[in-house]
Parts: sequence; structure tokens; C-alpha cells
Amino acid sequence: MSPTTPHQPAARPQSIRRVAIASLTGTALEWYDFFLYGTASALVFGTLFFPGASSLAGTLASFGTFAVGFAARPLGGVIFGHFGDRIGRKPMLVITLLIMGVTTCLIGALPTYAQIGVWAPILLTLLRVFQGIAVGGEWGGSVLMITEHAPAERRGFYSAWSQVGINLGFIASAGAFAAVQTLSDEAFLSWGWRVPFLLGAVPALVGLLIRLKIEETPEFQAVKHEGKKERLPVLHALRTHPRSILITAGARMAENGGSYIFLVFTLAYGKHIGVDSGLLLTGIIIANVVEGVSMVGFGALSDRIGRRPVYMAGAATLVLFAFPFFWLVDTGTPALVWLAFIIALGIGHGAMIGTQPSFFTELFGKSSRYSAISLGHELASVFAGGLSPLIATALLAATDASWPISLYLVFLGCITLVSVYFARETVQRDAPPTPAAQLQPAGTRE
Repeated sequence: MSPTTPHQPAARPQSIRRVAIASLTGTALEWYDFFLYGTASALVFGTLFFPGASSLAGTLASFGTFAVGFAARPLGGVIFGHFGDRIGRKPMLVITLLIMGVTTCLIGALPTYAQIGVWAPILLTLLRVFQGIAVGGEWGGSVLMITEHAPAERRGFYSAWSQVGINLGFIASAGAFAAVQTLSDEAFLSWGWRVPFLLGAVPALVGLLIRLKIEETPEFQAVKHEGKKERLPVLHALRTHPRSILITAGARMAENGGSYIFLVFTLAYGKHIGVDSGLLLTGIIIANVVEGVSMVGFGALSDRIGRRPVYMAGAATLVLFAFPFFWLVDTGTPALVWLAFIIALGIGHGAMIGTQPSFFTELFGKSSRYSAISLGHELASVFAGGLSPLIATALLAATDASWPISLYLVFLGCITLVSVYFARETVQRDAPPTPAAQLQPAGTRE
């Protein structure tokens, strides 16, 4: 039997649109907070929290605390996945946003190394752990809030909107840092960098109000009504879908690792080679606007031709563009730098992340879906997104060249291509059964 429930009536189109807007807005606000840390790690944390080291060494240490947040994400996925499968998707999304808003404000008020010494990086790391736990539970819930409301035949289109919130969050965080960077260096290092973090309290409150008004998903309500909730959803997911969890993690290696090289490490790389960070931030913002449109298009395309071909096309683009990306950035020419980001994010990354919510959702049964999708998603975050800026910076420090980083991108892309190749096509699972499908022996489909 299909993990999804094609016979269950879908929510009305007006209800789906309302849920999509609520999920998109809340996701944007939460990821605004999370991305602020990545931008600050590249631009300012090395100087303020790890002084006395060279520029690259300070950035390397800063990216180390950045990676700690990713290491905490599977824990958040397990915790919120468990209660999301037991209690519901909606309350978990409220709690994750509340945690993220509080920790982000605390980072903005945190004393620096010059003020409290070694306690500054220790507290910074601790707050980053709480951010990681919150966002580890956020993604699965926000995705399921849309996919479990959407009609099966348009699940790719509707669910892609949840990912648009991630882009809006990054645009807002990059824009906030671009604005405070117009201050003098002294003002920026003294208090300007704190402003985007402290302002995070406002969107957090707005997001809470929005999420409190949305309804629980029909599929979770069905599980609750039928009394089919698992006592330990994580263990059930590991027992029944180990292959799909591994495929999910592998499929994310290129998407997640590549995105943080393009969005975070490139800021440190530009600083190292003398390319203006404002130019890079502008390029990232432009590319995220383009990707916000393209990922919805790729999600809709996956409804027509399948999830696998769209996802693999995105991974192949990342592999082919790994070297040209840095060649274009090295020129320092605005149009070419922006083109590099548009191709990398708007096409390569957009095809993968736009297809991801529907693809991953359809791999798992509804009784432990929050746990399963969060576990696979966040395991990759540790080994891809969390480590990629750290690895890329170490490669740059060792070789003073971009080609090893390009090879690393190719490596990530190949892992994803192999993983998705061995995945089954999920979009057909929701189509009405054909006579041939009805004759298929039981147990041949997971």
C-alpha cells in the first residue's frame, strides 16, 4: 500500500492556499534567524569572538561554531519528529519558532571576547546548539503542513512554496547585513552587527500569530482518529524505512552542502580574494529571488514528469558548474558574479530543493512521517551543510586556490546523483491504480 493516502479527500483550494501562505511566512521568519548566523560567521564572528588569529583561522573557528548548530539538528529532528507524530504538526511549529526567536535575540545581546573572554565563544556555541535543535524540527513540520493538505496531483507545486520561505528568510538576513554594512567599520563591529539579530524578535512574534491560526493536517487527524499513532515513531521509521532514510540523506548532500558553500563560504572566499562582500550579498539576494520563482516551477514540473528526473537534473547542474562558479566569482565583475549565483542557486539548487518536499514526503508512511523525513533530512545537514563551509575554508587555507573546493562540490553532487538514481519514482504512487498495477504481487512496493 502506498505510504500516501490517495483516497483521502484533499483540503479545499482556498484552505490549501491559506496553509501555504502560513507555512511560507513562518518558515521565512524562522530561517531569517538561522541564516543570520551563517552570514555573521563569514563576516564578523571571527573578529569578535575568536581574536588573535589570522583572518582565515578566525573564520575557520567561526565556521566551527556554525557547524555545531548543524550537529544539533538531528536531535531536533528526533525530538520534534516524535512529538509531531504523537501530538501534531502545528504545536511543534509554534515551539520551534519560539525557541529560534529567543536564541537569536540572545545572540544579538551577547558580549564579545573582549568583554568576557572565553565565555563569549562558549555562550555563542551554546546558543547555536539551540538554534540547530529548533530548525531541526522546523523543516519537517513546515513541509508536512503543506504536503499533507495538498491534492496528490499538485503536491509538487504546493509543497515547493514551503521552500520559498527559506529563500525569503535568506533574502531578509542578507539584506539586513547589507544594510548595517553601510555603517563605518567601527560602528559595524561595535553595535551594527547586533541589529539584525535583535530585530529577529519582531518576525518571531508575527510568525507565532500566523502559526497559531492554521489547522492541523488532514493526514495526522486521520492517524489520530484511527488510533494508529506509533508509540516510538523514530524507531518505527528506522525499522520500516531505513533505505528511504538513507536515500533522503544522500539526496541532500549536493543540495545542502552546495547551498552553504554558495551562500556562506563564498562570502569568506570573496573577502580572501578581495571581492567586495556587498557585491556578493547583492548577487546572493538576486539569485534567491530568482530561485524563489524557479523552485515553484520545478515543483510543478515534478508533478508532470516525476520527482527523480527533476532532482537529478539539479544535481547534474551543480556538478557541471562547480568549476565555472568560482571562475566567474574570481572576475569580480558584477554581472558575471551575479550570473554565477543565479545558475548555481536558481537552476541547480532550485531544481533539487523545489522537488524535495513532495519527493521526501512520498517516501514515507504517515504514522511516522515527521520523524522519518526529519531524520533523513537532518542527518545530511550534519555531514553536508554544517561541514561544507568548514571544509571549504580548510581547503582554501591549505591550497590558496578554489579548485579543491570545486572538486568537493563534484563529490557531493555524485553522492546525490547515485542516491536519487536508486530511489523509486514517487509521483506515480498517487495515481489511480491501473490494471497492471492491480496485478502486481503484494510486497513488491515498499
